[in-house]
Amino acid sequence: MQLNPYGEDLVRFVVELTNTPPVDVPELVERCLAAGMAIDRPVTEEDLTQVLRFVRRWAEVVDAPTDARRAELLNVLLAEASTYPRLTDHADGGWHIHYREDGIGLGGVLRAIGAVGTALHLTGLGMHRLGRCALAECGNAYADFSRAGRQRYCSPGCANRDAVRRHRARRAGRATSADPGGEAPVSGG
Repeated sequence: MQLNPYGEDLVRFVVELTNTPPVDVPELVERCLAAGMAIDRPVTEEDLTQVLRFVRRWAEVVDAPTDARRAELLNVLLAEASTYPRLTDHADGGWHIHYREDGIGLGGVLRAIGAVGTALHLTGLGMHRLGRCALAECGNAYADFSRAGRQRYCSPGCANRDAVRRHRARRAGRATSADPGGEAPVSGG
């Protein structure tokens, strides 16, 4: 059975590339291979440039203030990077669908699958399912795959840090309101 190459794993990979962009071609290749991508041609500096440009523009989709603006930005990425769907059987992967031209480099492949995967994610789960981490000092992008669709943090670690911070602030607020004058008076005898 061929799994959907435009599904959750791919969108998570685009999020990862957006939050921590590759710094050179070898790192891009290593990360793509680790993500399970088939690389069937040499990867060039132009591929890296395309990927870096794509993740910057993909971040604009994440940061869009409205669903309509998000769709508008994503439609531009789709128009630039994808083509009509076609069946293919390459790299011994079994028959599956591509939304890109055959014979393009890794940069073009990532642009196409990133745009299509994101479109499928948003139309399948909701246009609000991209965001930035609510932890003030973080700001990483995330794609929300939760059941409820109410994700606010990029990771459990950030959610936990913010929960601890809120808990400590509430506890400090209760301590201050219980002792409005500061220190307790000392009685002498």
